[in-house]
Amino acid sequence: MTRSDDLHRLPADLPVPTDDGAARHLIGMTLPDIALPSTSGKPVNLARLGASWTVVYCYPRTGLPGQDPPGGLGEWNAIPGARGCTPQSCGYRDRYAALAGLGARVFGLSTQTSDYQREMVQRLHLPFEVLSDHELELTNALRLPTFHFGGETMTRRCTLLIANGRIEGCFYPVFPPDSDAEKVLDWLRARA
Repeated sequence: MTRSDDLHRLPADLPVPTDDGAARHLIGMTLPDIALPSTSGKPVNLARLGASWTVVYCYPRTGLPGQDPPGGLGEWNAIPGARGCTPQSCGYRDRYAALAGLGARVFGLSTQTSDYQREMVQRLHLPFEVLSDHELELTNALRLPTFHFGGETMTRRCTLLIANGRIEGCFYPVFPPDSDAEKVLDWLRARA
């Protein structure tokens, strides 16, 4: 099967997500004591990472180069904010050194399994870990914004800025996804 589009490019006609208020409660929340599976093979507990900045960009799902998403591209592209996980991840990859230079750790997070995520980490040469919330533990504990598609619950695209186990900043909705890392860099530089 051949994918009918380019995973690395965002179509010009994507619907823009609007702020429905589903992430307003996140700033100031303390992270729960939950260890999530990581693409490194070791669990990561975001609540225990200390005082330096931790950036967690939550995304719905990454696609595979040879497959259209369940239901087809038309259905997936019609969901405001769903499309763009690969460009968002590549944005963080390309700005990873600048983020690390500010003392920030970076993690991706989706509800896909670590096995699925490992393929993407290798293919895109990501220098950071991606966390699996396949069991929806963190998603439910923080009441992250979600949607349902293809029989799965997925997080809506949002980015959490964490220090000392507390959410200090949140970007939601994130659009366009490929500009997220640059906006986070600006936010962190303003606080350096």
